[in-house]
Amino acid sequence: MGSLRRRLLAWLLAATAALGTLAMADTWSEAVSTARAVSDRVLTGSALAIAERVTVGDDAALQADIPYSALEMLTSTAQDSVFYRVDGPGGFMTGYADLPLAEPGADGAGYADAVFAGAPIRVITLARTVSTGIESIPFRVTVAESKLARNQLSQAILLRSAARLALMICGAAAIIWIAVPLALRPLNRLGDAISARRADDLSPLPTDVPQEVQDLVAAMNSFMVRLDTALSALRNFTGNASHQLRTPLAVIRTQLTLAQRAGDAQATRSAVAKGDAALADAERILAQLLLLARVDAAAGHPMVAPLDAHALARDLTGEMIPRAAGAGIDLGYDGQPVVVRAEPVLLAEALKNLVDNALAYAGRGAEVTVRVARQDGTAVISVEDDGPGIAAPAMDQLTSRFTRGASAEARPGGSGLGLSIVTEIAQLFGGTLRLRAGAQGRGLRAELHLPVG
Repeated sequence: MGSLRRRLLAWLLAATAALGTLAMADTWSEAVSTARAVSDRVLTGSALAIAERVTVGDDAALQADIPYSALEMLTSTAQDSVFYRVDGPGGFMTGYADLPLAEPGADGAGYADAVFAGAPIRVITLARTVSTGIESIPFRVTVAESKLARNQLSQAILLRSAARLALMICGAAAIIWIAVPLALRPLNRLGDAISARRADDLSPLPTDVPQEVQDLVAAMNSFMVRLDTALSALRNFTGNASHQLRTPLAVIRTQLTLAQRAGDAQATRSAVAKGDAALADAERILAQLLLLARVDAAAGHPMVAPLDAHALARDLTGEMIPRAAGAGIDLGYDGQPVVVRAEPVLLAEALKNLVDNALAYAGRGAEVTVRVARQDGTAVISVEDDGPGIAAPAMDQLTSRFTRGASAEARPGGSGLGLSIVTEIAQLFGGTLRLRAGAQGRGLRAELHLPVG
């Protein structure tokens, strides 16, 4: 992107060039108007001086005595040419006969621009009268001057304004050239602070920075929070995987060794069957750990959206009926339309874990019912069975990671992650998981309470 300082200078020069052009146009118009006003006042004074020397002679005829001072006041360093003309009732009296006239207005004075002797001139014509004692005799005095002086005055005003504007632009450019590095010092300090950090230091950056940079720092802090969450999820997954997969993998290796040493086909098949069961157990644990890692990674910024919990629970129950039938369990559904704010895949996994637990521990011949209802402004998704249930003191401990109930400890497989995953998914969407005894004190009822969307 290049230098920020150069970009600011480029913007400054472009903006001042545009504004300077407009300012110069306005200055030129003002300079021309000012020079014209000054020149017109001098022309008016010269014409008045001549008009005062127009008198009536003894023969009752007008006489014009042109004073030298009247024309002297129009002389300038620009060597302007001066012209005059006096006209009486009978027409031209003295001066330049072909000098153009201006039409006087209501105040007796008229101004005009014209060309005379091949040069542009400014003309003033005064209409006056002189009294004979019996009557008033009208006459007109016309004075003209070439425009050299006024043009020089306009140009001088414009050049002075342009010089001042150029000095201002140069001053502003110098200030920007010096001020930008000073203004960027907080960013340099922020960069030094980031460079000096350890690789595992994801604590928030200091916010004592200029206001324009606060949004950037806030975005970086938010990113580091998300990065820390993802790294924590990765660390948890790595630790959990190394802990939970060690036993199934050891069993698989042992059974493969036994299969190699087996002396008959029956022993080989038995070892392979046990190894396959251990592999299936490892597969279930890995799936749970991956789901747990996804929940950990989504913590703090879940992608929630309005979701029909009734349709999700109904469809999932329908998908799991064949498995329930194979286990000899009657799986049913009872619900009503309720909308929640959640991520559909994670909520489906949470409900699937609840149903899996019920199918795994309710026992053959049990009944499992999935329900969706609205209760006190909250959506309640529950899975209830009439199996052996869980002792009340142990219910609170089952929502912790890698914790299994007494009946579960006696069964092979399982990782103690199912209910803890459901709990964390519920918390992710602002809800809770509650465990209680089923109807008439039989079995277990797991309730997932979520805010209504």
